[in-house]
Amino acid sequence: MKARISAGERRRWPRLPLAIPVFVRSEIGQDKEFLEFATALNVSAGGMLVAVRRAIPFLTEISLEIPSSPLGALASLPRAARTLLAKVVRTEHAATYNLIGLKFSRPLVGTRTVVKTRRRKFASAV
Repeated sequence: MKARISAGERRRWPRLPLAIPVFVRSEIGQDKEFLEFATALNVSAGGMLVAVRRAIPFLTEISLEIPSSPLGALASLPRAARTLLAKVVRTEHAATYNLIGLKFSRPLVGTRTVVKTRRRKFASAV
């Protein structure tokens, strides 16, 4: 007799219950790109669960951008935006939103190519 393994036991990385604002960008259909401001509800090294308004089909490839907070007073710090590539591996429809389970193209652990950072040049006032 086979023992059933719960979803928690199958997960490779632990999930962190964090509410993080993200921009979700993808193409659905022919030449129909969309961009939506959404909320990630939990995150792991392998993926995240995101609440979106739009229904996004299973296996759709998407780009996630995690905006950085404006730090006007600390002008010496670089401005960073994090962009991650992922694929929809689970969808769940609710009345006013959709939950999409995403698997990152590459895990966030042990790789440098997944996260892109944009830096600004700052001029000296002197």
